[in-house]
Amino acid sequence: MSSSLQARTGRLLQRYENQFRLVAGCIPYRLKQNVENKTGDLLRKLEVLMISSPNRHDLVFPKGGWEKDETVREAASREALEEAGVRGIIHDALLGIWEFRSKTKQKLCGQEGACRGYIFAMETMEELEFWPEQATHERKWLNVWEAWKLCRYEWMREALSSLSVFLTGQPLLLLAVAEVTEPTPLFCLLKPSSTERVDSAINALC
Repeated sequence: MSSSLQARTGRLLQRYENQFRLVAGCIPYRLKQNVENKTGDLLRKLEVLMISSPNRHDLVFPKGGWEKDETVREAASREALEEAGVRGIIHDALLGIWEFRSKTKQKLCGQEGACRGYIFAMETMEELEFWPEQATHERKWLNVWEAWKLCRYEWMREALSSLSVFLTGQPLLLLAVAEVTEPTPLFCLLKPSSTERVDSAINALC
């Protein structure tokens, strides 16, 4: 039963590299079938899933610690299940690798709270009625323009644009959003153009 699923806790198996906590996540997506789309623009049919965080008004994509007994794609899939209650296909193509600081360590200096996130696209196949972290994470399906406005950090917008490139071949062309999201030290480390480059980057850590 889905209601009996439990989320992993603790960090005994957490992966680290050069003082960075390794994180895996994904952007769950689906294509709406009942949308009139005479132009054939795939973005008009695209929806992405975001989740809430405790005591916050904005939304995030599911992600969490990559542990030693799983592959990075298994970790991304597990986090989507635990936090958002969805199962699906994690694509081989990596949307990107970003370095950022965890939300509780934003004001600190040095490496404390530094994370390196591996973000994938996940085609959603199943949406559970109950999931492990349902009490702390509500989920919401949004079109890409709505999701763009709600992204907490710039790296999330970069990941969303990478998803657009992956699915349509084109980056998101959006007007600048008036509301400024939280600044955070970040930079895109890698946006591979082939599965081979993705695998070589990941295998170096395994």
